[in-house]
Amino acid sequence: MGKRVIPPASDPNKGVEIVELKEALEERYLAYALSTIMHRALPDARDGLKPVHRRILYGMRLLRLDPGGAFKKSAKIVGDVMGNFHPHGDQAIYDALVRLAQDFSSRYPLVDGQGNFGNVDGDNAAAYRYTEARLTDTARLLLEGIDEDAVDFRPNYDGQSNEPVVLPAAFPNLLANGSTGIAVGMATSIPPHNAAELLDAALYLIEKPKAKTTELLKFVKGPDFPTGGIIVDDKATIREAYNTGRGSFRVRARWDKEETGRGTWVAVVTQIPYLVPKARLIEKIADLINEKKLPLVADVRDESAETVRIVIEPRSRSVDGDVMMEQLFKFTELESRFPLNLNVLTNGQVPKVVGLAEVLKEWLDHRRTVLQRRTRFRLAEIKHRLEVLGGLLVAYLNLDLVIKIIRTEDEPKPVLMKRFKLTDVQADAILNMRLRNLRKLEEMEIKSEHKSLTEEQKTLEKLMASPAQQWKKVAGEIKDVREKYGPTTAIGKRRTHFEKAPDAEITAAVEEALVEREPITVVVSEKGWIRALRGHQQDVSNLSYKGDDGLKLSFFAETTSKLLVFASNGRFYTIDAAKLPGGRGYGEPIRLYIDLDQTGDVIDVRPYVGKRKFIVASHSSNGFIVNEDDVLGTTRKGKQVLNVKAPDRAVAITLAEGDTVATIGDNRKMVIFPLSELPEMGRGRGVRLQRYKEGGLSDVSVFRLDDGMTWVDTAGRSFTLAKKELADWRGKRADAGRLAPKGFPKSNRFR
Repeated sequence: MGKRVIPPASDPNKGVEIVELKEALEERYLAYALSTIMHRALPDARDGLKPVHRRILYGMRLLRLDPGGAFKKSAKIVGDVMGNFHPHGDQAIYDALVRLAQDFSSRYPLVDGQGNFGNVDGDNAAAYRYTEARLTDTARLLLEGIDEDAVDFRPNYDGQSNEPVVLPAAFPNLLANGSTGIAVGMATSIPPHNAAELLDAALYLIEKPKAKTTELLKFVKGPDFPTGGIIVDDKATIREAYNTGRGSFRVRARWDKEETGRGTWVAVVTQIPYLVPKARLIEKIADLINEKKLPLVADVRDESAETVRIVIEPRSRSVDGDVMMEQLFKFTELESRFPLNLNVLTNGQVPKVVGLAEVLKEWLDHRRTVLQRRTRFRLAEIKHRLEVLGGLLVAYLNLDLVIKIIRTEDEPKPVLMKRFKLTDVQADAILNMRLRNLRKLEEMEIKSEHKSLTEEQKTLEKLMASPAQQWKKVAGEIKDVREKYGPTTAIGKRRTHFEKAPDAEITAAVEEALVEREPITVVVSEKGWIRALRGHQQDVSNLSYKGDDGLKLSFFAETTSKLLVFASNGRFYTIDAAKLPGGRGYGEPIRLYIDLDQTGDVIDVRPYVGKRKFIVASHSSNGFIVNEDDVLGTTRKGKQVLNVKAPDRAVAITLAEGDTVATIGDNRKMVIFPLSELPEMGRGRGVRLQRYKEGGLSDVSVFRLDDGMTWVDTAGRSFTLAKKELADWRGKRADAGRLAPKGFPKSNRFR
């Protein structure tokens, strides 16, 4: 029996390509990211459309769903688009179709819907088997010229047909209708705008191609949302957003006050912010009322029919309507922010954040390219027609001979071409000519058409040779579109308007309305800890402090008060008294409420009253008078008032109540001068108060000269020098002064 041979096992790794996991993931994720950016999330700057929207419009054109024509079932449209161009699911296509048809989502709808396409309450559209659709006039403008080689086409997903890369876009759709989308690592958010304003800006750009965004804002005032509303941003904020391509717009509901008799009234909201579902908005307001977070509002109800009408009842007839609505704007979506992120595909390929001027230039350059391509297409048509007409004229001039050749020759085409020196196209035209066209009138019509086409050809050739004429032609087309979307037309009238943001008084009133008004005593320690005791307590000597800390100052206030903090960096900060910790513990550091660096110290804290005046001064003895209303801040960073440069620092603040100023320095020298010698400023370094050889300013006081000057010593005892006794220290601002009176505190402080 022979020896059995076992064949070697085949190599299990044969034919297997070894790939690093890291490289494979990077390659595949990059492909996914590019696909998301290019084919799903970002719109093309030229026609303002994403692929799904472009395919829907082109698919509807193939179905001949022209404006004014018959409607077709949305199911038919979705099926054709999915089968021919967009194999990504019927629901995604239908959702995009619905949005194009909603007049509260699209400023200029591209689809005319029939049936239930949803509503502003947030209800969904009916299923696509129940709804019908066709194109609008705006969509027709986007598609105009697509059959005239105006744009490039590419094979569809299966190579069975072609689809447009971009639409001709005779309408500035990107900015007019806006767009939103989230890609991989980037996003876009473009609000709708008024078409007439965009077209005016485009015409200005044609005249002045180097114009900046700032110049275009003379025409484009800001977004124009389909649901209206009011934008309360200032012009500087809007200008910055359009310059950089990034920003946001603060949009409020429009409301009016309606009298209901006997002194009662209600607030009626007629426009709500863009993309805010009305039903959810009303539900949120009702929840806040039940939770007693809107103390000025009694009830809310929806009386909307075809237009929005939300009725809000105040708690009583004495409620201030502006304050009540400010509360609602603060806590509900009656005010919202719509972001601006002009991240688009420039030239259809490169994602880029652009400004207003650049995005309009992209559209204008595209319109010029479309004009050139349509002109070349027309010239080719004219050339072909002139060639045909030339052959037909030969036939008429030699009619008998042509008929004879056709009747006698087996292959008349080559004979005609040779005998009359015709081209292949001309010979085919003669052979395909109908007998009834052989009348004499037809010959005259051919000659007339030949002449007309020749003139048109010369005109188009001049157009192709002159960029100036091309831009003039583009401008003419834009002017034609503007007539249809002008500010006096029903569709072109601006819906969103602009108003100033609420002033500080209303904002303060809103804060007060949300806080129960109660008396408190504010206590500030030497190391900058702050707390609020309930009620007005005269004696705070029994309070405990952390470590070796002690009392710096205390004063009466209310929970609705705003506290002004003056720091050694020359800044004023504002703190809401309602936010202060209670008096059971040591309180909290003031630095928790304001952005004060570790090198800065708190000079003084006092309640905001309004319309008072302060003297602020630095250690270098510079100072001035400042109005209390000018130092009220709204942010943690505070407001810079007294300009100081290290090592200089702010050291004193006092009320400017009186007619005379007293200053004392580290050298214990004092000078007294009239208050009128100090300037009133909003911000700055100020003027010299007292002159020193060494050291600097320690404290400042203001008093009425007739009443005399008063100071308080460390034991709390009060001393007063009469007017006559102050003669030795009276002088002018910036004098060196004399040593302080006998008995003046060694702390060199007036209090």
